[in-house]
Amino acid sequence: MNKITADHLAHRACVYIRQSTPDQVRHNLESQRLQYALVDRARALGWQDIDVIDDDLGVSGSGTRRPGFERLLQALCNGQIGAVFSIEASRLARNGRDWHTLLEFCSVVGALLIDAETVYDPRLTNDRLLLGMKGTISEMEVAGFRERAQAALRQKAERGALVRRVPVGYVKGPDDRIEKDPDAGISSTVDLIFRKFAKLGSVRQVFFWLDQQQIQLPIARGPEAICEIVWQPARYHAVLSVLKNPLYAGAYAYGRSRTMVRLENGQRRVRRQRQRRREDWAVLILDHHEGYIDWDTYESNQAMIAHNDNARGAAVRGSVKHGEALLAGLLRCGHCGAKLLAQYPGPGVIRYQCSGYRLNRDRACCVMFGGLRADRLVSEQLLQCLTPLGSEAAIEAIESLQGAGDARIQQKALALEHARYEVIRARRQYDAVDPANRLVAAELERRWNQAMTAEAQIEAELAALRQGRERPLTDAQKRDLLALARDIPALWEDPCSSPEHKKRLLRIALKEIIVTSEGETILFVMHWEGGDHTQLEFPKIRSGRHRYVTDDEIVEVVRKLARVESDARIASILNRNRRRTAHGQSWTAKRICSLRNNHAIPVYSEGERQARDEMFVGEVAVALGVTPTTVLRLIQQKQLPAMQPCVGAP
Repeated sequence: MNKITADHLAHRACVYIRQSTPDQVRHNLESQRLQYALVDRARALGWQDIDVIDDDLGVSGSGTRRPGFERLLQALCNGQIGAVFSIEASRLARNGRDWHTLLEFCSVVGALLIDAETVYDPRLTNDRLLLGMKGTISEMEVAGFRERAQAALRQKAERGALVRRVPVGYVKGPDDRIEKDPDAGISSTVDLIFRKFAKLGSVRQVFFWLDQQQIQLPIARGPEAICEIVWQPARYHAVLSVLKNPLYAGAYAYGRSRTMVRLENGQRRVRRQRQRRREDWAVLILDHHEGYIDWDTYESNQAMIAHNDNARGAAVRGSVKHGEALLAGLLRCGHCGAKLLAQYPGPGVIRYQCSGYRLNRDRACCVMFGGLRADRLVSEQLLQCLTPLGSEAAIEAIESLQGAGDARIQQKALALEHARYEVIRARRQYDAVDPANRLVAAELERRWNQAMTAEAQIEAELAALRQGRERPLTDAQKRDLLALARDIPALWEDPCSSPEHKKRLLRIALKEIIVTSEGETILFVMHWEGGDHTQLEFPKIRSGRHRYVTDDEIVEVVRKLARVESDARIASILNRNRRRTAHGQSWTAKRICSLRNNHAIPVYSEGERQARDEMFVGEVAVALGVTPTTVLRLIQQKQLPAMQPCVGAP
């Protein structure tokens, strides 16, 4: 039965062409020729107006967005197409949804489906059944291909042999083995990133240091077969990717991420998920190849990076910041589990407060206390552990300064070697060209001059670095460093000691500190990294009692002196006795007046002493007709009753 009618021929024929991957488009040329040959078949069947849709070359037919297929469906809905030509059903669709949508549209508008051998009319029951079976077979076929491919990949990955692309710093050796890059410039730069992270403890700080020192990083560009290493200024994500890749720790990992399939606007969307948790990785093989760091260092680096992620809120410590609070990020409330925030109510004042009240304003704050005393107590516990190690650390630091050299000079020297190689390479290319070919010779000469300019610039930068490098430590400096290391507490309390360094030491030694409030006592439980626990407690400071409160002894002296002297005289007496205010300042009449007002001490009034029948030593000497020395001797012999609030007072 001839299924092609004059009505079909009056409409346009559409030839749909598709190949699944770009690699097939480049190499499977015979498949393209077979599909394009359908144009001749359409003409042989009687069609003159033929439209070729090849927009989907290199696009999968498993449900992803296909512009060509969407254009085909739109033309069918508009009644413009009388027949759809395709080499087979798998070219039109690889999933049931698209296939049956196409069949339904063809059935409604009366369009035919024609492959290389047969003409199908979707309105006929037998043809519709046969087309449905072909679509199901095509869908099952691609599912089988995918399952077998995934199983083969998984089996190869379990042997650690599935190596698709190695990161910068590694190359593929024989039998796809992973080996360190023999280029000393690349491997030393990768090693520098890990060394600086161990010193600075922050990805951002490593990036800032590399950018400040103008150290470029190697970046791989292009497909794996023709991959090219280019040197570019440091970027934050480039540094982060090196520090987070387990391959640099000598480990082989497979399944670190997974793809998520979603339906958006009726279309299948495949998106790659963020990296999965380590326990969810499909394959992890330790000591698979030579690493730049060991696995323990890698795990500690990941923990530090995670704790520096401030966006995770109370779940992590947070990055080390510039504040004076040493315990910021380490304290956790033992009542509600929230982090304790470090606050600075005033200059030189630190306060730790539970952050749980922020989520529930109706509830009172679990715990709040002054931070200076807490910092001092925890620091004393840390110093007890560090003091025996001080000399060893100093000796190690001296050896490091003497043997390691300047990383900047080393990197710049390697860059100079690479620049010299580029000059030699450019010169060889210039010498090899025919001088008569001026177009090529002029370009090669320009490249040679450019390479020599870059070499001269790097040489000048290297000379400047060598001239400004620090001199090695002298014997006197070594002795001073060893002496200082024996007195770790003095080094800790030195005003020049950076709070950031202290915080890093505390975080290295401590996991966290659980804080609870029990009555009038603050209780600390310090969890050390080694698994030990230390308990500290200290009383709460009562309201109005803080480190800037004047000593009770001074208040009592002022109370007694105020009965015999003016404020100015009292200030003079206290200053002569080297007594200072709570803020470490000298006394003035105004400060004495403020102290009296705070403690309800009345001011001295003229004649008050005489009303109490009290006399100074000089007045007694005049009354008795003796010298002041005699009066003092009588007072010492307790023959005359006398009172003196403090040394230097009347």
